[in-house]
Amino acid sequence: MDLDNGADTLQEAIIWFAEFENCKRFMMELRWPDGVVKCPQCGSEGVTWLSKARVWKCYAKHPRPTFSLKTGTIFEDSPLPLSKWLPAAWLIINCKNGVSSYEISRDLAITQKSTWFMLHRIRLAMKEGSFDKKFSGEVEADETFVGGKLGNMHAHRQAKLRALGRSRGGVFGKAIVTGLLDRNTKKARVKVTGNVRQFGIRTNVIENVEKGSSVYSDALKSYRNLGADGFVHEFIDHTETYVKGRVHTNGLENFWSLFKRALKGTYVSVEPFHLQAYADEQSFRYNNRQITDPERFAIVMKQIVGRRITYKELTGKTESQAETRP
Repeated sequence: MDLDNGADTLQEAIIWFAEFENCKRFMMELRWPDGVVKCPQCGSEGVTWLSKARVWKCYAKHPRPTFSLKTGTIFEDSPLPLSKWLPAAWLIINCKNGVSSYEISRDLAITQKSTWFMLHRIRLAMKEGSFDKKFSGEVEADETFVGGKLGNMHAHRQAKLRALGRSRGGVFGKAIVTGLLDRNTKKARVKVTGNVRQFGIRTNVIENVEKGSSVYSDALKSYRNLGADGFVHEFIDHTETYVKGRVHTNGLENFWSLFKRALKGTYVSVEPFHLQAYADEQSFRYNNRQITDPERFAIVMKQIVGRRITYKELTGKTESQAETRP
């Protein structure tokens, strides 16, 4: 199996990756497509494969002379074999509504805690990174609120939130996610924000949409001055209607529906601290929904190198260093 021509189904992927030599071949083609293995520490080609330890040894003088297939990737320092990592990646990359850590824990005989950490590492690889090209043409802009219903909360928490001013059906205490959808490319970009104030909303549009484009939004007042920023802005008041010719946000409403279905139906409870990772996961699948499972898998596998997050960073015990490394 290689990046462009291999298994077409999960069953075929599990069978293929069950053999270490197949995993080795796959990772080598991914990391060193020219066939020359180089030390990730110093770039030296003077390396030897130690078959018993399943590592390479670099003969250049530096503190870490040995390295494995996992070194320098999201898999680094994991004791779990690639025969479990790669099928787990296939699942989360291709399952439309996501897949829970409990389910993969049962399927692959891994502890739930380890599986949860695995999935977050894979989500980091699914993150599409910086965007060099801005949206243009017709762009939808919308926002949504993510959080539990007040009526489903414990009485003590309900009383606390009501004391702080949250009424039934309100949005107080919920996380806010803003989104943009390019109608031409059918691609979405989403971002977890602290509020829906005008500065953040306008800045997000300016950074991601070309001037002169048509921006369609709901009646939120924070969008009202986009015309002064060089955009053709029209809005729809959802208290009156949802569509007015070309003016609507139905594309993003569809994305929010898929996103919340995954959160409520699969993940059930997501901390705001991790919400952006789940948004990135759903964005990747949405933006690549028209290609095949192997093609989606290949895209993410090409993004595993140079990305790393530790358990302490993930749980907020240390400052996150999860950005792509040079």
